[in-house]
Amino acid sequence: MENKSVLSTKEAVVLLLSVFIVGFCTIIYELLIGSVSSYFLGDSIKQFSLVIGLTMTAMGIGTLISRIINKDLIYYFIFIEIILAITGGLCVPILYYAYTFEAIYYPVMILLILAIGCLIGLEIPLLTRIMEKYYDLKDNISNVLSLDYLGAFIATIVFPFVLLPFLGIFESSVFAGFLNLVVAIINFFWFKDKIFRKKAAKLVFFMVLIFLFLVGLFICSDGIVKNWENNIFEDRVIFSKQTPYQKLVMTKNKEDIRLFIDGNVQFSSIDEYRYHELLVHVPMFLAQHKENILILGGGDGLAARELLKYNDVKNITVVDLDKEMTDLAKTNKYFLKLNNDSFNNEKVKIFNEDAFKFLENTQNLYDVIIVDLPDPNNSSLARLYSREFYKILKKKLAVNGVMVTQSTSPFFSPEAFWCIQKSLLAAGFKNAVPYHIYVPSFGDWGFMIASDNTIRADKIDIKIPAKFIDNEVAKNAFKLEKDVQRTNIEPSTLDRPKILDYYLNGWRYWN
Repeated sequence: MENKSVLSTKEAVVLLLSVFIVGFCTIIYELLIGSVSSYFLGDSIKQFSLVIGLTMTAMGIGTLISRIINKDLIYYFIFIEIILAITGGLCVPILYYAYTFEAIYYPVMILLILAIGCLIGLEIPLLTRIMEKYYDLKDNISNVLSLDYLGAFIATIVFPFVLLPFLGIFESSVFAGFLNLVVAIINFFWFKDKIFRKKAAKLVFFMVLIFLFLVGLFICSDGIVKNWENNIFEDRVIFSKQTPYQKLVMTKNKEDIRLFIDGNVQFSSIDEYRYHELLVHVPMFLAQHKENILILGGGDGLAARELLKYNDVKNITVVDLDKEMTDLAKTNKYFLKLNNDSFNNEKVKIFNEDAFKFLENTQNLYDVIIVDLPDPNNSSLARLYSREFYKILKKKLAVNGVMVTQSTSPFFSPEAFWCIQKSLLAAGFKNAVPYHIYVPSFGDWGFMIASDNTIRADKIDIKIPAKFIDNEVAKNAFKLEKDVQRTNIEPSTLDRPKILDYYLNGWRYWN
């Protein structure tokens, strides 16, 4: 009796451990698919809402389907874990492949979510019924749900702090598939005496096959990702890294070095000077004082390069969330050539913090604030183009201070462009004036300069050495053609991030 009792206890522990891992993997798959879709398509709220909603629906369907399984419960549970190992383990590789044919991405994503969700929905009911042997109903439901929720909670911690920075998206998918396979293997060896021999042989065959496949996929993951990136990006990929915040990719074609963040081009070395000279020298001329400068974003060091041309600049503070980005700009030979080693200049101080939090906490005032952030293509970035953000920013400007922000394209996304002006005015700036310039790798690109002082574009007199900007270029930049003018635009706020809708609708039309 004692041995039987010990055996039953061990069986229960195996099943409870399975519940925990199942809960862990459930959230990992949701986070993986939501993250990949956000990287590729932007609008993270929409992508995660779709993933969560479809997964929950599919889980409900899977739970209903579980009713038809009346015998061989442990066999079917192991078989489901095997199928989930390959489906979940391949979810990111499948989405990567689907993105190369963008038109099929959403159908593939939806089918993948429904398949994974149904399989997940089958797991818990089967485990609960298997565990009826060991616990009464009250304890059984309590044990299963509590461990399932605990696994989900641990997953939300492990994903951003361990899996994403150390394995990246692709390998995290394969790793989660391995976990489901581990559940299948453990349960098979513990309960194999309860499975018919022919069915057991089938399970062993699939477990070995999928194990070898996942091992091969994991080993070859770097090569697969590089090959995929070379197909996605027109030029040869020379650097690729998934950071805790974004995917950084550098490409090279002869002398053209390009940086991509989450698939969106940030600069081309051939023409980036056009963008950065307009971004920096216009507000620097209009500012009465130029001693203390703040750059929000600008982790490539290119805006800092232009600022260091001014002898009266004493301090340049760069706030960029991603340390991997600023380290790349400080050490990579291509960046060092482009940014003239600006981040290693003693005048430059780098803070790897969220721009919003930095502004809230800093006690310093700045003569010029340059906002060089990525486009507002997701909710996290949209808040950095909000009325509330600009209100806090305005408080950190010194008397007679000037701020400028990159403002996406007035041609490709005019509503988003003018929304930034509305948001600046709603934040209390007396003047918010648009200007733009043509950058071949981007197209027509816009900026907004804001101050409580009058902004006189006709008085601009650029004396700093530059490749492109001169007085005539600067003055003409303030002339916006009537076809990009927009009215009835609302400001963007934290509660109603209008700029996200404006931006996505504008670029969706051209894409």
